Amino acid sequence: MVGRLECNMAGSYRKFLIQTRLLMDRLNKVLAHAGIGSRRHCDDLISAGRVAVDGQPVKELGTRVDPENQTITVDGEPIHEERHVYWLVNKPRGYLSTNYDPGRRPRVIDLVPHIDQRVYTVGRLDENSEGAVLLTNDGDLAFALMHPRFGVPKTYLVQVAGRPTPEDLNKLTKGIWLSAGRVKAAGVKRLKSQGKSSWLRIVLREGKNREIRRMLANLQHKVLTLKRIAIGPVQLGHLRRGKSRKLAQEEVQSLRDSANRRTEVLE
Repeated sequence: MVGRLECNMAGSYRKFLIQTRLLMDRLNKVLAHAGIGSRRHCDDLISAGRVAVDGQPVKELGTRVDPENQTITVDGEPIHEERHVYWLVNKPRGYLSTNYDPGRRPRVIDLVPHIDQRVYTVGRLDENSEGAVLLTNDGDLAFALMHPRFGVPKTYLVQVAGRPTPEDLNKLTKGIWLSAGRVKAAGVKRLKSQGKSSWLRIVLREGKNREIRRMLANLQHKVLTLKRIAIGPVQLGHLRRGKSRKLAQEEVQSLRDSANRRTEVLE
C-alpha cells in the first residue's frame, strides 16, 4: 500500500514538473520579446554568459524560464517588456548593421537617436551596401523575416561590371555552388546598361553573408553598387539616404502576412 502511494506521488510530481515546464518559455524567446534582439542574437548573448536568471549566469541554450516569477538580466540590467516599434532606414554606405562595434565605426542605429526603445537591425546589409534596413524590438517578426524557412523576399538593385549574358542570369536562378553551399536568386532581371556596366534587379529569399556579391564574383562580374529597395512588400521608395520613417500598421501586418503565406505553402 505504501509502495503504491509513493509511486502515485512520484507520478504526480513528474506530471507537475512537466506541466510547469510547458508553462515556461525558452529564454531566447523571452529576451527577444523584451526587445533585446533577434532569437539568434539572444542565443549569442546566452552563450557568452551575459544573461543571468535569478542572479545566476546561464549559458545553456534551450533553457526555459518563468519571466513572471524570475528575474532575468542582461549585462546586469533587468529586462522588461517594451512596446513594439518598427522603423525603416535608408542605410548609406559605410554604416554597419550591428548594435555593437569595438572599432566604433558608424552604425545604422546611430541614424535613429530619436527612437526611445532598444531596437536592432533585422538581418544584415554589408558595410559597402546601401538601402532598406528594418529596425525593431519585435523578436518574433525579426525571426520570421530573417529565417530561410519563411522565405520573405528581399529585392536589390545591383550595378555590375561588364555585361552578364542570359546564361549568367540563368545560373543565378538555377543555383551556384559557393563555399557555404548552393545558393540561388529567386528572380533576376536585366534593367539597363550604363557604359561598361549593367544594372540588375535581384530578388533573394535566403540571405546568406554577402550572397549577391559572391554569386556575381563567381561569374566574373564585380558588384559596383548594391542597394536593397524592398523587404517583402515594404518599399524603400523615396526615403532619402540616412533618413528613417516609422512603418504604418498596414505595412507591419503585410510583413507578417508575407511570412505566413510562405509557411502555409510549406505546410
